[in-house]
Amino acid sequence: MFEWDANGKHYLIREVRNEAEFHAIEEVQREAWQFNDLDIVPAATLMATAHAGGCVLGAFDQDLMIGFAYGFLAFEDGRVSLHSHMLGVKPKYRNAQAGFYIKLAQRDFALSRRIEEITWTYDPLQSLNAHLNFGKLGVISERYIVNFYGEATSSPLHQGFGTDRLWVRWLITSHHVKTRIHRDKATAQTANRVADLEAAVNSALVVNEAGQPRRADFAARLADDSCMIEIPHDITALKQRDPQSAVVWREVTRAAFLAAIEAGFVVEDFLRADTESEPRWFYLLGR
Repeated sequence: MFEWDANGKHYLIREVRNEAEFHAIEEVQREAWQFNDLDIVPAATLMATAHAGGCVLGAFDQDLMIGFAYGFLAFEDGRVSLHSHMLGVKPKYRNAQAGFYIKLAQRDFALSRRIEEITWTYDPLQSLNAHLNFGKLGVISERYIVNFYGEATSSPLHQGFGTDRLWVRWLITSHHVKTRIHRDKATAQTANRVADLEAAVNSALVVNEAGQPRRADFAARLADDSCMIEIPHDITALKQRDPQSAVVWREVTRAAFLAAIEAGFVVEDFLRADTESEPRWFYLLGR
């Protein structure tokens, strides 16, 4: 069991125990992603996963399930891992740090079974998820997958510009990961900062200019030992305001990630630069 306090409330995370709780996960999926029934992982699959040694955790506000994590054992490149297929939180609880603490509980689950790596996927244009994954948890990524779930799912969040994903690796016994998670538990630090915005822009494969992506000379940037890729502050709002611009961001950043990874770069961090208007966000990639 894993417990934490936020916003004057006490929450706990534990393994899901009964049929009602497995069905409650179906409802969290509907609220979190607005899936139709075809895209929801059903209670029966979750039950079978749990009984076969997989990870099905629920986060609770007293008796109310507010979030969950679902993962199964995997064998990736000769390594046993836990693949975290889903983590969802009810929208009204997203400011309670539930996602961060569910991942820590999932880490405890894996460590208790002597598993040292957890993997999952997420949309690299989602800045909040990128900050959680790289900034607070300390993942790395060496794989970019185009349209992982096809052109779209039933979720409005996954429609209009494809379902590209970064496949991230969480090396849960590493010094880097331990440092990140203990730092954020202790200080609630919001993000690592860009030390020099001008230097970041000058090393970026893609940079934000007046809301539009500008592609740099990839060959010149990839000749260095590190590079950056900038993404919009809020891609969900941009999709609603200017869908075509969101599509352009997808296409340009896709080309940048694929070129960098092909050239031997690894996505290592996600950095914030504060400006007078809104934050600017940069992925940091190194060889």
